[in-house]
Formats: sequence, C-alpha cells, structure tokens
Amino acid sequence: MQTTRTPSTHAAAWKARALAALRADSSLSVRLRRYNEAMARARTLETVGGAR
Repeated sequence: MQTTRTPSTHAAAWKARALAALRADSSLSVRLRRYNEAMARARTLETVGGAR
C-alpha cells in the first residue's frame, strides 16, 4: 500500500502533534511523555526521508 504523504510532511504532522501534546490539559509527566514520543517519531521520519 502506497502512502500519499512524503516523509517530511508526515514528520511535520508528528511535530504538530508533539506541540499539541505540550498544550494538552494533562499532567506534566503525561504531556512530556507524549511530546517525546511524537518527536522521536518525527525524527525517525526525517531520517528516513533524508536517506532517500
């Protein structure tokens, strides 16, 4: 199955999700965990996109 998103666009979406996690109405530990998980995924996508 082919995806229509490029890795850089997909990474940008994960960065937006990471920033939204910081502004969420949750405890600091939950917000930080969600931010770190989303940014790790965004960094992975950027790495994959750069290798192509």
